[in-house]
Amino acid sequence: MCTFYSTGVICTMLLPHLSTRCHKEINDNPNLGIVKEHVLIRLIFDGLPVCRDSQLCIKDLHFDEVPVRIYLPRAPPAGKRRGVIFFHGGCGMFGSIRSYERICRYIAQKADSVVVSVGYHLSPEYKYPAQTLECLMATEHFLKTSENYGVDPARIIACGDSAGGTFAATVCQELVNRTDIPKIRAQVLVYPFLQALNFNLPSHQKNAFTAFLSRERTVCYMLKYLNKDCSLKEAVLAGSHVPESMNLKYRKWINPDLIPEIFKLGYKPPLPTSFLPEVHEETKELLKTRLSPLLAEDAVVCRLPDTCIITCQHDVLRDDGLLYKKRLEDNNVKVSWYHMDDGFHCALGFFGYDLIVSMELPAL
Repeated sequence: MCTFYSTGVICTMLLPHLSTRCHKEINDNPNLGIVKEHVLIRLIFDGLPVCRDSQLCIKDLHFDEVPVRIYLPRAPPAGKRRGVIFFHGGCGMFGSIRSYERICRYIAQKADSVVVSVGYHLSPEYKYPAQTLECLMATEHFLKTSENYGVDPARIIACGDSAGGTFAATVCQELVNRTDIPKIRAQVLVYPFLQALNFNLPSHQKNAFTAFLSRERTVCYMLKYLNKDCSLKEAVLAGSHVPESMNLKYRKWINPDLIPEIFKLGYKPPLPTSFLPEVHEETKELLKTRLSPLLAEDAVVCRLPDTCIITCQHDVLRDDGLLYKKRLEDNNVKVSWYHMDDGFHCALGFFGYDLIVSMELPAL
């Protein structure tokens, strides 16, 4: 269980719902005959509408022109509540406030917290980095106005899954030097995407063909998110987009040797690859900290808030979380880490549908 107060309740509630099942991955055809793939996936992501909830007051608002949905418990509070700003996953192209309605309601009720779900606009209609900037704008607005919603500004958590975890990590990094607004108390990163330097870590090999998010799909989605041609995929997978100087610089942070041995069973180091300058030029955004927060300098990482990281065994992104955990700990940031042996990527999207075998929730 989490021990530090602000993320403990959130983590305890999320963990039981990250269990594994077999699911068929969507066909790799970018156009499925009737609609484009990203449009179809959005429809699936949105899921079924949710019934009214008498325990919550739910409002659709805009924070500095960014759509948000805010969940406020109706019960009179004993004092100011904690706040949770939630960024949904979906690689910046899929997902919505509606698709994460169930988990946000659940957090608001069980943690007696005010939850703000951010409906950032999606790529490709809104070009990168619109998604990151909107998450940042919404967070700044909430930090400045939280008391209007009965929230203690010193107890606000940034939380996200998958690409939402990327946004949460990036927002926390971009706010570390701000002195004009309250500090984020903690960040909760659920199977986050944290680096695009190396797609040949042990978890990439072990889960290369895992449903929902395979190794190839990870890179293809990132290229689509940046509005780049997916023909670059093979070069990026091989690591040809990274100059040798950059590999040497970041080897101290992104390196299979830093992964615990228990997670490296069957791992085979990849063959050396040649650097392709033209690929680097096309994809250099992948190596900026807004997409690869694991590459942030120690001067930033050491000032980050308390962190909870949740990783899943059956997840191509597992090692991103493990490496970020080590970086944070090396910089004396308090970290609580939970690894789900039967967990898989995208599990949170199934929350509330009774499709996933789950454990009984421990006492909060």
